[in-house]
Amino acid sequence: MANNDRLEDLDPNALPPDGKSSGGKRAHRGSRPRVTSEGGASDTDRAPERRCVLSGEHGARDGLIRLALGPDGTVAPDIRAKAGGRGAWIAVDRAALETAIAKGKLKGALARAFKTASFLIPDDLPAQIERALERAALDRLGLEARAGHLLTGSEKIVDAARKGTVSLLLHARDAAADGTRKLDQALRVGLDMEGTDTRGLVIPASRAILSMALGRENVVHIALIAPAAAARVSDALGRWRGFIGRNGSAEPCDMASQGSSALRN
Repeated sequence: MANNDRLEDLDPNALPPDGKSSGGKRAHRGSRPRVTSEGGASDTDRAPERRCVLSGEHGARDGLIRLALGPDGTVAPDIRAKAGGRGAWIAVDRAALETAIAKGKLKGALARAFKTASFLIPDDLPAQIERALERAALDRLGLEARAGHLLTGSEKIVDAARKGTVSLLLHARDAAADGTRKLDQALRVGLDMEGTDTRGLVIPASRAILSMALGRENVVHIALIAPAAAARVSDALGRWRGFIGRNGSAEPCDMASQGSSALRN
């Protein structure tokens, strides 16, 4: 969007138009090449990349977290990367961020990025980021629910999963083991992956939180039935889970655990 492009021009961590940097290394996991009409990837059509001010690695902008300098000089998370003024990007989890804050590394990195030492890093910045990422993920689920892109209710999900129409299966962190196993088995049947460890994602939210986010009663399991919606939800959940770390409040499951067919194009 034009307005965002103007704001990004102020970001000292933005890469040149050719997607290359004069220093540092590229993070291949953040590169999302788009396919041209001839079927090849265009270097000039890759997703915008940014540099993490703490690790020095580059990655797709959508996979990093932007920190913005507010008018009052306070640093705040800018999860949707829409705030004006200077910004700095990080690609570390909460534990690494807390360590960087404690050792003064974040303050030094931000001073270079913001080109000023006159700013305040709030003590609860990591918690602010986690809450913002949680809200973004839950808001995304709510949007997909209102658009009719997901199913709730075990029986509906089992039926869709066995038919192979589930693109992404999610379980609340407090879901009963028996119910989770039943849906995971239906997912494997639909994907023709019986005998594998393919399963749904356990996300860091309770059934009460999911119910409020979707405006429905007793939401324990969620099935995304539209591939594009599944991709959007997966991105939002990936940022959230990535920040809290594998040993956070979510069980260590990845999209890869659902197999290559779990998020179908």
